Amino acid sequence: MLKETFLLDDLPKLQPDQVGLAVLGHPIKHSISPEIHTAALKVLADSSEEFSRWSYHKIEVEPASLAKALPILADHGYRGLNLTIPHKVDVLPHLSLMDEQARIMGAVNTLSWENGAWKGYNTDGIGLSKAIEDAFTISLKEFQVIVLGAGGAARAAVAQCIFEGCEKVAIYNRSIDRAQLLSSALKENELNQEVLLLESFLNPFAGSKEPVLIINATSLGLKSEDPSPVDLTQVDGNFYVYDMVYNPAVTRLMTEAKKKSYPVANGLGMLVGQAARSLEIWSGREVSIEAMSEAARAAISR
Repeated sequence: MLKETFLLDDLPKLQPDQVGLAVLGHPIKHSISPEIHTAALKVLADSSEEFSRWSYHKIEVEPASLAKALPILADHGYRGLNLTIPHKVDVLPHLSLMDEQARIMGAVNTLSWENGAWKGYNTDGIGLSKAIEDAFTISLKEFQVIVLGAGGAARAAVAQCIFEGCEKVAIYNRSIDRAQLLSSALKENELNQEVLLLESFLNPFAGSKEPVLIINATSLGLKSEDPSPVDLTQVDGNFYVYDMVYNPAVTRLMTEAKKKSYPVANGLGMLVGQAARSLEIWSGREVSIEAMSEAARAAISR
């Protein structure tokens, strides 16, 4: 039985009949992806014995080591990888194969070893869309959206909003230059819908009757001492708040939103949704959302 978390330098080679899956990040300690995937793999193994030889781990990979890590992981028997902060955009120059939607998004969160090379996918957008509808009983396309952040998670969020037909989308990031780079990158990748770039946090849709969804796609909230990425006391509106952070289960942003009676949800539903799609890509099988969700809730409660 392999341990759950590795550094790249202490990663053992798997046996020929084993299949390794992993999430790569820096930091990676907070991730509960192994618990989620292991639960679904157990269900798959009940109907097909081959999946009893599949395992999922956390691997700490610093940004400077990502290019080196990919061939090492393939050589050691890994066939499926999830990528989290800060690798979702940094991995792009190292891929020769990419799913069309991931190419347009300009960010990758899933790698699959196919025909002797890593192929990039993005399952974040699908996971986000389903999680929002499950949490608020309102589909993503019915919202006007403010995305906080300008990294890989924000790219996926903005792109998914455009894919699904959200009429109005805005980006707020502490660095307006990074927000402009994100907007430009999406246009270069054929997403030509105009996206508002906010130099300060405000409600650009004030006066509209449509609900406004705030999506936190920054890493602020991963630590319990983190401040909220925005000051909700400075704005008013028909807001809903979706925080991609799932651990801790309640972030400062969510606490502030609750004080103003805004509906809130954390990123657990998105995590499960994107994880399920990733495992479907790797296994070619339908996976148990129920098992994954139960495992995620149990991991968070611990």
